[in-house]
Amino acid sequence: QVQLVESGGGLVKPGGSLTLACTAYGFTLSAGLVKWYRQAPGKERELVASVTSIGGTTTHADSVKGRFTISRDNAKNTVYLQMDSLKAEDTAVYLCYVDGRPWGIYWGKGTQVTVSP
Repeated sequence: QVQLVESGGGLVKPGGSLTLACTAYGFTLSAGLVKWYRQAPGKERELVASVTSIGGTTTHADSVKGRFTISRDNAKNTVYLQMDSLKAEDTAVYLCYVDGRPWGIYWGKGTQVTVSP
């Protein structure tokens, strides 16, 4: 069974930093396309960043470029989202997504990030 577990969320002040982690169990994360999404109340789910499989490229939404960085540690079967210079607008539930086709598509349950003074 494949399971994605997000961690690292919490409460942070504007300008602060957090690092989120998405760890896969029962699946080799580097074999798939990994994305971080976020969803805030009243807003559509937004693609924040992505990283392709082994040796893959990264993308970042315009709203987070220069502040967020996606990376992967294949030895730990984990993908990270380093978030710096956080703003109140970054407050959302952050979700990890893996496109592991032909095996399957998987979602984590999400981790809450709250940016507030």
